[in-house]
Amino acid sequence: MNNSSKKRIGILTSGGDCPGLNAVIRAVVKCASHKGWEVYGIPYGTDGFIDITNGDRQPEDLKLYEHGYDIPGLLQGLDVLQFLSGSVLGSLSKGNTGDPEIAEKIIQGYNRLGLDALIGVGGDGSLEILYQLAQKGQWKLIGVPKTIDNDVPFTERSVGFDTAVDTVTEALYDLTFTAASHERVMVVEVMGRDAGHLALHAGIAGGADVILIPELTPIVNKEVVHNICHKIARLHQEKRKFALVVVAEGVKHEDRRQSRAIGDYVAKQIKAYSKHLCDRDAIEFCGMQEVDTRVTVLGHLQRSGTPSSFDRLLATSFGIKAVQLIDGEQYNRLVVWEGGKVESKPLEQAIALISQAHQQQRCPSPVDSNGFMVQSARALGIYVGDPSAWNSPQAPGPTVEVATVEEASQSSL
Repeated sequence: MNNSSKKRIGILTSGGDCPGLNAVIRAVVKCASHKGWEVYGIPYGTDGFIDITNGDRQPEDLKLYEHGYDIPGLLQGLDVLQFLSGSVLGSLSKGNTGDPEIAEKIIQGYNRLGLDALIGVGGDGSLEILYQLAQKGQWKLIGVPKTIDNDVPFTERSVGFDTAVDTVTEALYDLTFTAASHERVMVVEVMGRDAGHLALHAGIAGGADVILIPELTPIVNKEVVHNICHKIARLHQEKRKFALVVVAEGVKHEDRRQSRAIGDYVAKQIKAYSKHLCDRDAIEFCGMQEVDTRVTVLGHLQRSGTPSSFDRLLATSFGIKAVQLIDGEQYNRLVVWEGGKVESKPLEQAIALISQAHQQQRCPSPVDSNGFMVQSARALGIYVGDPSAWNSPQAPGPTVEVATVEEASQSSL
């Protein structure tokens, strides 16, 4: 451990990758280097510490320099990290840190590096694991939130979220023309785990007609399907025979099962129930035929792409703030974006909220069901669900059994 003003710090990225990670690394290295500090990049999350303990890597192999990623040739000196997605350090989304032997190897690796502090860039799960290791090893830890889910407590924005919103928004724009050309309902499944921030923001920006998120429509029950079909029928009456439906992956089946194919499930329900309504010959559904549905699952495309300007600025500000906290010996803090400024909060408080949420199997920082974004969606006429519906399990009017829906919805691509 260094006692002088020249510090030796480490930085690692953990959990799923996202745009902006390299911009954080760049900012930390630049800012720390100007102070004369040494920065060590830990490869593949906490696995890098195990490599040090096992002798597979040497400390000097991990040292980062301000111009350590120069492009050879005529472009020497060009700094490109802030434009690159992914993580040049690699990341780790799985690991058995609960194993005492593995945890001990991680702590030994940290000690062999002789670090004064560690900057951990991660989401809620990664930050919880790093905090537990820091408590065992008595590390001085600074947390930097990154996740396209935007579900880390205390911060209004996490690194990677803004770019993911842009990616989904662009996809919705492109799909609009296919939907219009073929008079189809396009169901787009987006990431977010058990949070609806990504689906809500991108859905509004991308012109969605329906947005389903766990906070407002936790399950796709008969009432939800009924209301979606009513929304589509109203569009038909307005001479618009296509629609965009955005579904967050955390929304569950009617039997409360979570599925990796929730988009397919929603599409099948819409297809079958719309036929049911058409067969009723109700006045409001005159001329409405069985709705043609198609599903797009964006998947890991949402984690890629060139970081947006906001994500680069946010990541850079977070990296600088992390170094400043270490310089001021303010440890065990979480860097956050609050009210248009970069601040910090006690990491202990954030981890307490995260741990409690994980134990209760819920989101640590969900969408505010009465917040501005939800109100904005409703003001635009977007169907986002009615909270009162969960007190009324039966939808108004006739319903369609799930088995019948699935049988009636087989179609070719």
